Amino acid sequence: MATAERLEARGHDPDEVFNQPPPLKQEDLFGDDRALVEAVAREDGDWAAPRLHQLGRLAASDEATAWGIQANAHPPVLHTHDRFGHRIDEVEFHPAWHRLLEVAVEHAVHALPWREPRPGAHVARAAAFYLLAQVEAGHGCPISMTHAIVPALRSEPALAAEWVPGLTSLGYEPGLRPPADKRGLLAGMGMTERQGGSDVRANTTRADPVAAGGPGGEYVLSGHKWFCSAPMSDVFLVLAQAPQGLSCFLLPRVLPDGSLNGFHIQRLKDKLGNRSNASSEVEFHGAWARLVGEPGRGIRTILEMVNHTRLDCVVGSAAGMRQAVVQAIHHAAHRRAFGRLLIDQPLMRNVLADLALESEAATALGLRLAGAFDRAGANPQEAAFRRLATALGKFWVCKRGPAMVGEALECLGGNGYVEESTMPRLYREMPLNAIWEGSGNVIALDALRAMAREPETAEAFRNELLLAKGGDSRYDAALKAFEARQGEDEAEGEAQARRMVERMALLLQASLLIRHSPGELASAFCAGRLDPGRGLAFGTLPAGCDLGAILSRSWPLSQP
Repeated sequence: MATAERLEARGHDPDEVFNQPPPLKQEDLFGDDRALVEAVAREDGDWAAPRLHQLGRLAASDEATAWGIQANAHPPVLHTHDRFGHRIDEVEFHPAWHRLLEVAVEHAVHALPWREPRPGAHVARAAAFYLLAQVEAGHGCPISMTHAIVPALRSEPALAAEWVPGLTSLGYEPGLRPPADKRGLLAGMGMTERQGGSDVRANTTRADPVAAGGPGGEYVLSGHKWFCSAPMSDVFLVLAQAPQGLSCFLLPRVLPDGSLNGFHIQRLKDKLGNRSNASSEVEFHGAWARLVGEPGRGIRTILEMVNHTRLDCVVGSAAGMRQAVVQAIHHAAHRRAFGRLLIDQPLMRNVLADLALESEAATALGLRLAGAFDRAGANPQEAAFRRLATALGKFWVCKRGPAMVGEALECLGGNGYVEESTMPRLYREMPLNAIWEGSGNVIALDALRAMAREPETAEAFRNELLLAKGGDSRYDAALKAFEARQGEDEAEGEAQARRMVERMALLLQASLLIRHSPGELASAFCAGRLDPGRGLAFGTLPAGCDLGAILSRSWPLSQP
């Protein structure tokens, strides 16, 4: 019965609630996500499916949902001193935060490739990160940095032997204690300073050698970091100016004797999003540290860590997109307007299908990158592809995230603008990945630098694109136009970097969808992203796209 007829027949009852969607009840965030399941299988991670289903069911539970809500409703609080005036530099978190970290560590999201170095390990770990990021994004920051610090530490075997066992342990134990006394350790990172930001070569933090210093030696650090995320971690990689130049150092929070290590938290950042996670300004007052890598080559050393966290920026953004599109489709499938369900109205179907395309393209790219991380050690072609494609994915997927989630929020109308819908939290999280680990300009210039200094990266990227040639006429035309224009863009230099990287990322996503997704989905993506006459806003897919097929693929399998 229509709304007007019900009101006329029964009279208006202000306490009656109708035409509101029921709560979204998902059963398994992994099993319900066709694009994710398929990507994990084709990238050699199918062996991890049972544990991903287990984690997917936990991530879909009401209990996990409550952890995400609580951790953001009760942000961390800094206590610099105790009541007697002693410096303690402690950050207090809600129990839900600790539970999120405990689950992530128990499922080896911080360490799977290092604990089980086998084909598909990075893929399985990326999928697990993707699942938990849909529950709550903030706790992914220390998990990501803990995962990423291991390859950087391996440049110093003695340091790796000392620290990697704790960093890859499946035990989570909060609190400031000597590392040897804890069941498991978390890691952080400090690069940027207030006077330099992304220009880390402008850093002023000083590293003075203890005794002779030198490779593997001990140093004392004095200075500051403008952004130090997860300051309650047990150990940090930081950059500082040594006598030989900018170098990378391992700095523990607590010394073996239990004393604090001159690591003073000045304040916590009051951030737009990511509010469950503590980000801080810190000062070093004679903090003891160990050199990592070659002196004077700090950027090169810490980039081993940054490359892995950039992958997580892509995967985390794809996770937020996935959750946003599921929320939007769920709302539209139950909400009526003008006599029909929203999902049955042609324009809304176009919007929802376009959002679903964006989500699947982001997921496919994130998991393809994870597969390249797995294969890079034994395959120079994959190593070269990883170097360039990680920058492309970091730039484009993280750029698309805020616009895509904003459009999904709009599908819920006013309901999407209130906190209880979870959409505002998703929306606030999305700009983060575009900023951290290199903002848009930094990443676009990094892609240009990779192609100029390492020509094999451009060749590997081109070979990847050629795999889809002949699969769609619009893709072939866009690829031909890109190759014809590429020399001009390179000649024009930095000013065209974003334009060039954008086209490359779109071609890569289209290539992946043509090869691995249903034909109707790949065709719609090429029509909506590569055709010269395409629209600019979401919901402008041209006539002829199979919107129903796209929507049914993105709708969770557990939903009717």
